[in-house]
Amino acid sequence: MVRLVCVGIGYVFGLFQTSYLYGRMNGIDIREHGSGNAGATNALRTLGKKAGAITFLGDCLKCVFAVLLVRFLFRDYGDSKENMGVLLGMYASMGVILGHNFPFYLGFKGGKGIAATAGLFVSLDPVLMLISAASFVLSVAVTRYVSVGSILVVIELLAGVVFYGTFGKWGLTQPHLYELYGITAFLTLLALYRHKKNIHGLLTGTERKIGEKAD
Repeated sequence: MVRLVCVGIGYVFGLFQTSYLYGRMNGIDIREHGSGNAGATNALRTLGKKAGAITFLGDCLKCVFAVLLVRFLFRDYGDSKENMGVLLGMYASMGVILGHNFPFYLGFKGGKGIAATAGLFVSLDPVLMLISAASFVLSVAVTRYVSVGSILVVIELLAGVVFYGTFGKWGLTQPHLYELYGITAFLTLLALYRHKKNIHGLLTGTERKIGEKAD
């Protein structure tokens, strides 16, 4: 039940659609422009750098706040010898990403969850955050494709969580560790699924590069 509550709390935070709200403040529905995605990249292409930065920051912070709230509410949950805050925070992050990607009040048409995943990195581990940020910036700078950086980051999330878990970083028993791996694998696969059009575009050479305006 606690896990479901954490997912529910995260989902509520995820419903704060930064790009959609920012677009409405500027008289447009972001989902009707560019790629039709309610995320930071489409906000950047459609409304400019300021909109992209605000969207990324808002979507990132909603995940951070959700994780902090869950860890505070359930700080005494479970065995004191285990770091259950990591696992419950991952459930909350999953809820945020689901709320961001599939907001019920927008017909379940949201974003792809990459900025929210950045918030997951922030709340999870500073080293993983720095590695993912560096690889994102470097891959986008080299390829000029935001999607390449996004795909790389979600793969790094799974690899990093499993790597740290192998060496006992998370402070969880084996069953809970496998649970953590399962959630992370789900989020990675979900992100890849949400990027299926981008992957197709990369394979066919039709993917839009950064700096190219939305249609």
